[in-house]
Amino acid sequence: MKRVFTLLEKTWLGTPIWFTWQKTSGNYLAVTGADHIVKIFDRHGQQRSEINLSGNCVAMDWDKDGDILAVIAEKSSYIYLWDANTNKTSQLDSGMRDQMSFLLWSKFGSFLAVGTVKGNLLIYNRQTSRKIPVLGKHTKRITCGCWNAENMLALGGEDKMITVSNQEGDTIRQTPVRSEPSDMQFSMMKTDDRTSAAESTISVVVGKKTLFLFNLSEPDNPIDLEFQQQYGNIVCYSCIKIHDLADLKDMYAIINLDDENKGLGTLSWTEDGQLLALSTQSGSLHVFLTKLPILGDACSTRIAYLTSLLEVTVANPVEGELPVTVSVHVEPNFVAVGLYHLAVGMNNRAWFYVLEENAVKKLKDMEYLGTVASICLHSDYAAALFEGKVQLHLIESEVLDAQEERETRLFPAVDDKCRILCHALTSDFLIYGTDTGVIQYFYIEDWQFVNDYRHPVGVKKIFPDPNGTRLVFIDEKSEGFVYCPVKDATYEIPDFPPTIKGVLWENWPVDKGVFIAYDDDKVYTYVFHKDTIQGSKVILAGGTKVPFSHKPLLLYNGELTCQTQSGKINNIYLSTHSFLESLKDMGTNERRQMLTQTLMLKRFPDAWEVCKILNDHAAWNELARACLYHMEVEFAIRVYRTIGNVGMVMSLEQIKGIEDCHLLAGHLAMFTSDFNLAQDLYLASSCPVAALEMRRDLQHWDSALQLAKRLAPDQIPFISKEYAIQLEFTGDYVNALAHYEKGITGDNKEHDEVCLAGIAQMSIRMGDIRRGVSQALKHPSRVLKRDCGAILENMKQFSEAAQLYEKGLYYDKAASVYIRCKNWAKVGELLPHVSSPKIHLQFAKAKEADGRYKEAVVAYENAKQWNSVIRIYLDHLNNPEKAVRIVRETQSLDGAKMVARFFLQLGDYGSAIQFLVMSKCNNEAFTLAQQHNKMEIYVDVIGSGDTTNEDYQSIALYFEGEKRHFQAGKFFLLCGQYARALKHFLKCPNSEDNAALEMAIETVGQAKDDVLTSQLIDHLMGESDGMPKDAKYLFRLYMALKQYREAARTAIIIAREEQSAGNYRNAHDVLFSMYAELKAQKIKIPSEMATNLMILHSYILVKIHVKNGDHMKGARMLIRVANNISKFPSHIVPILTSTVIECHRAGLKNSAFSFAATLMRPEYRNKIDAKYKKKIEAMVRRPDTSETEEATTPCPFCEFLLPECELLCPGCKNNIPYCIATGRHMLKDDWTVCPHCDFPALYSEFKRMLNTERTCPMCSERLNLAQLKKISDYTQYLQTEVEQ
Repeated sequence: MKRVFTLLEKTWLGTPIWFTWQKTSGNYLAVTGADHIVKIFDRHGQQRSEINLSGNCVAMDWDKDGDILAVIAEKSSYIYLWDANTNKTSQLDSGMRDQMSFLLWSKFGSFLAVGTVKGNLLIYNRQTSRKIPVLGKHTKRITCGCWNAENMLALGGEDKMITVSNQEGDTIRQTPVRSEPSDMQFSMMKTDDRTSAAESTISVVVGKKTLFLFNLSEPDNPIDLEFQQQYGNIVCYSCIKIHDLADLKDMYAIINLDDENKGLGTLSWTEDGQLLALSTQSGSLHVFLTKLPILGDACSTRIAYLTSLLEVTVANPVEGELPVTVSVHVEPNFVAVGLYHLAVGMNNRAWFYVLEENAVKKLKDMEYLGTVASICLHSDYAAALFEGKVQLHLIESEVLDAQEERETRLFPAVDDKCRILCHALTSDFLIYGTDTGVIQYFYIEDWQFVNDYRHPVGVKKIFPDPNGTRLVFIDEKSEGFVYCPVKDATYEIPDFPPTIKGVLWENWPVDKGVFIAYDDDKVYTYVFHKDTIQGSKVILAGGTKVPFSHKPLLLYNGELTCQTQSGKINNIYLSTHSFLESLKDMGTNERRQMLTQTLMLKRFPDAWEVCKILNDHAAWNELARACLYHMEVEFAIRVYRTIGNVGMVMSLEQIKGIEDCHLLAGHLAMFTSDFNLAQDLYLASSCPVAALEMRRDLQHWDSALQLAKRLAPDQIPFISKEYAIQLEFTGDYVNALAHYEKGITGDNKEHDEVCLAGIAQMSIRMGDIRRGVSQALKHPSRVLKRDCGAILENMKQFSEAAQLYEKGLYYDKAASVYIRCKNWAKVGELLPHVSSPKIHLQFAKAKEADGRYKEAVVAYENAKQWNSVIRIYLDHLNNPEKAVRIVRETQSLDGAKMVARFFLQLGDYGSAIQFLVMSKCNNEAFTLAQQHNKMEIYVDVIGSGDTTNEDYQSIALYFEGEKRHFQAGKFFLLCGQYARALKHFLKCPNSEDNAALEMAIETVGQAKDDVLTSQLIDHLMGESDGMPKDAKYLFRLYMALKQYREAARTAIIIAREEQSAGNYRNAHDVLFSMYAELKAQKIKIPSEMATNLMILHSYILVKIHVKNGDHMKGARMLIRVANNISKFPSHIVPILTSTVIECHRAGLKNSAFSFAATLMRPEYRNKIDAKYKKKIEAMVRRPDTSETEEATTPCPFCEFLLPECELLCPGCKNNIPYCIATGRHMLKDDWTVCPHCDFPALYSEFKRMLNTERTCPMCSERLNLAQLKKISDYTQYLQTEVEQ
C-alpha cells in the first residue's frame, strides 16, 4: 500500500475535517473543515476547485454518476451544486425558511432529498428542475435517511419517528422508535420467499444502543437487536469480516502513521477500491493507493507495467537488465512496450518514450481519430486500435528516411465493411482480426497484405508467437484456435475455458510450441505439436492456480511473470514445468510424473535425464515411443541404442534419411503399431505401395487386396494365394478355395502349382473328392499327394488315399491304408518298398495265419521280430541252424530259451546249457551241467558272459568236491573268496605249479591281506615243502602287492643271477622294467640298480657300434664293461679278448696292452681262443703304449670339461645322465629323449643310430626319426632320480 498524497491545510489544523469521494470514477475528493470552504482535489492531490460557503458545511453528497456535488451550509437556504464536467459551481434556492440539516442523492435517477431542522423535506429532480416541498414530514430535525433502488426515501429525526416516502414525497409507511435514530440503511433481508429481491428492510441505530430492523412488507413485526451496556455506544455497522489480531494472514497491509498523535478520524474508499482516504483528529488527510489498474505489456522478454498512478516500470527479467522507472504525464488507460519504445495513453491520446541504455526520454505524443482501445509496438512501428480501426504508423518518422506512404496507414480500407476487434504487431507483420471472422496478415516490409484467413464467426482476440508464424485466436463464441499461416490451417484448442482473458507464448527459444491461456483463477498450459505422426495438434498439458489479481505478462522456460494490483511483479512456476526442480529428492512416482510432463512438452533432453535417474526399462521405452510419435528419429535411435534394442535401431537407421514427411510418419506409425494411421500416411505419400507392403507383411489380406486393386493389380494373384493359405489354416475352406482359384496367373509355374495344390486340397475338404484326387494325381508334387492322402484317410476314403500315397511313393503309408481295407494283394506288391516294421509285422501275422510260413518268416525278419522268426524256424520250418544263428546275432533272451528247450528235447545237453546261459537261466544251466557231467561246458560258457558271484561260488564248490584244486581256486578267486582260492592254488600238483603260483600271486595281490601274503611268501621260500621257488615269483608277488622297494631288491637279485648265467639281455630287461616302474611311482632308484643297468646297457651298445663299424665307441664301451668284469663271470675271457681286439683296432694301444696283460694271467691264459692267442702274446711281448686321447665335453651341470665317456663330474661331483645311443655323458645343447621310455640321448647320435636301427636300445620299442624331438629345456632331466 502506497501513500499517494497528504493534505495539511493550515485552516483545518486542530479541527476535524469531513470529506467524500466522487462516486463511480473516484477522480475527485471533496474536503471541508472549519474554514467555510469545500475544496475539491483530484486523485493525485492537486486542487481543482473550491466552493465558498456562508458558514460551516452541514452536509455534502455526490450524485450517483459522480457528476454533481451538492453541499448545504449553515446560515444559508441555498444548495451549492458543483459540476465535475464543467468545473463550475451553481446555487439552488431551496425555498426553505428553516435551516437545512440533511442532504442525500438517490441511487437511481437524479433526485436530491434535503431535510431541515424543523422536519420539513424538499425533493429536487435535477433532470426536470422540479422541486417538491413536503412540510411536516417530521416534527423535529431530520437527522438521517437513505434511498433504496426503487427510489423510496426513508428518513429519521429527533421526533423518534421513521418515515418512508416515495419520490413524490408521499408517506408510505411510518413507525415510531424508542429513541433518536441514526445511521439508517436500506438492505435486503433473506426470507423464505426467494422471489423477493427488493431492498425492503430498513436498519437503523436507535439511541446508539439498539439496532432496529423494520421490514416494509411486515410493518407490524419490527426487530430490536439490543446490545449489552458493556459494549458502549454503536458507532456504525456493516457486514464485516472478523479478524483475529493474532493471525494476520488475511491482512493486506498495516499502515502506521507515526506523525499522528491525536488519533484517527474516518476512512473512505473510492468505489473502485483503488484509493483510501483517512482523516485524523488533528485535521490532516492521507490518501493511500491500495490497488492499481493492472496495466502492462510485453515485447519479447521486455515488460512494462504500471507501478503507480503516474509511474510505469520497464524491466527485462530474463536478460537481467535493471528496471527503469518512467514518470508519465497522465494516469494511463493503456500501456504498450516495444523493442526500443514505451507508449502510454488515455482516451485518444498516446505518449511515446524512447528506451535508452539506462534512461528513458520522452519522444512525442500523438492523437488518434478515436478512443484508443489498445496499442502495440515493435521495433519501428506502432499500431493503435480505436473504434474498429487500426492505425499503423512509424514511431520515429524523422529517424527513418521513409517514403511518405509508408509512414502511416489506416485499416481496414474504406470499402471494407468490417470492424477490427483485435490486433497484434510482430517484427514483420501487422495482424488483425475482424467482426466478420477475417484474420489479415499485413507484411510491413512489402507494405501489402500477404495472407488472410476467414473464420465462421468474429475474432475477438489474437496472440501471435514471437516470430508471427503461429497465432492463437479467440472467437466470439469464446473458443480458442491455433492458426498456422504457412499451412493456412487451424487447430482447435481442446478444453479451452470460455473465461480465458489472454494468451502468452513461451519466449524460451527451445519451447517454441508452448503457450498458456489464463483467466482470473488459473493458467492453462498448452503445447502445439507441429510434427507428429498424427499431424499437427494442440494438447492441454496441465493447469496452474494463480493468486488473486495476478495478471500474466511474460512466460519464459516455465516461469510466469505476473503483474499484481499493488504495482509489483511476482514470478510463478507452472506446475507443468516442475521437472525443472531437483529430481534427486523426489520419489519414483513423482519422477514418473515429471517424465510425463517432459514428454508432453517435447523436452526430450530433460526426459533423458529423468530416465537416467529412474533407470527403468519402461521409462526408456516411453521416451522412445514419444520420440517416434514426434518424429524425432535421431533421438529415438539414441534411446533405443541405450536400452539395447538392436532391431529398432537398425530399422530407424534405414528410414532416418527419408524426406517425404508422410512416408516417414507412415513408417513411424507402423513401428508404434498404429497400422490404420500408417496406411493413411503411406497413401498420402510419394510411395503409396508401402501401404500394400505393410498390409502384406501383417497378413491383413482383406486390406491388402483392396489396396492392390488400386495400387498394384498384378499383385492380386499372389496376395490371393497368401490369403487362401491363411483361410485354409483357420478352416475357412470355401473362401480358401475361391482365393486359390483367383491366385492362378497362367505364367508363373511355381506360384500356380501352389494354387493348384490348394485347389486340390480344398476340393477334397469340400467333398468334391473326384476333382481333388484328379488334381492331386496330375500335380507333380509328392508332398501334395501325401497331404491329400492324409485328408482322405481321415475322411475314411481309404482306396483313394492309398492310391495317392502309392503315386506319391509313400509306400509305408500306402501299405498301411491297404491293410486297413484288407487288400493283402496290394500290400504284398508294395512290401519290397516298405521300411516300416509295423507293416511287415501285420503282413507276417496274416501270412502265418494262412500257414505260409516262409513268407511269414521273411516278413517277421523285415519287422525285426526275432522271437517270432526263431519260433517259426524251430516249430514250423525245422531249421535249428538258422534259429541258432539268429539267437547268436541278436542275443535274444526269449529266443535263446526257445533254442535251449529245442536242444533239451533232442538230448543235446551241451547246446542246451549254452543257450540257457545265454537266456540268463544260469541256475537251470548249472543244474543241467551237474546232472549230466557237463560242468566244463558250463564253465566255458559262463566265463564269457555277465556272471554273478553266486554262479562262480557254485562252480567253485563243485570243483572243490571233485578235488580239482586249480579250477576250484580259479572260481573262488572270481567270487572274491581269496583265502579259499589261495588254499586250492597251493595244493595244486607240480605239473600245474607254474600256473598255480601265478594265480596265487594274483590272488594275494587282489586280497591285500597280510596273512595271505606271508603264507604265500613262506611257500615261495620253501618253508612249507622245503623247496624254494624261483625268485621271479617273489618279484611278481611284490609287484602285485605294489611293494616296489622289495620288488626292486628282488629284481637286482634276479638280474644278478641272469647276469651270472650269461643272460645279459634278460638281466637288462628286468632292471629296465623295474627302473621304469619305480620312476612311474616317483620312488628313488637304488644306485646299485642304476649302475648295473648302465653297465649292462653299455655291453648291449658294444654289439650295435661294432656292427655299424664304429670301433672307437665299441672300444670305449668295452673298456667300461672290462673295468667291471667281475659282473660278467661267465664270459670274462671272451669279453677281455673282445676288449683287446677293439682297443687295438681303435688305436687305443695302451689300453689294449693293459687288458692283454690281464689275459696272460694263468687262470685266463689257457682259455683264450687259439685264433687270437699268438696275437695277444705278441702285444704283451712288444708293448706299444701309444693311446689316442679321449675327447672332452662340458658337464651339463657345471660346464666342467671331462672325457666324453666319463659319467661322474670331478667338478661338481654329480652323476651325469648318459646317452642311451652312445653311452657317453649328456650335453645340454644336444638333448633328446626316447618318446617311449623317456631315457635321454644325444640328439645327433640317436638320429645317426636310427638310420640303421629301428628300435630303442633301452626299451626295444619301435622308433623312427620323425618321433625324435630336440629338447631345449633339459633341466627336468637333471633332477636326480637315483639314490645318492
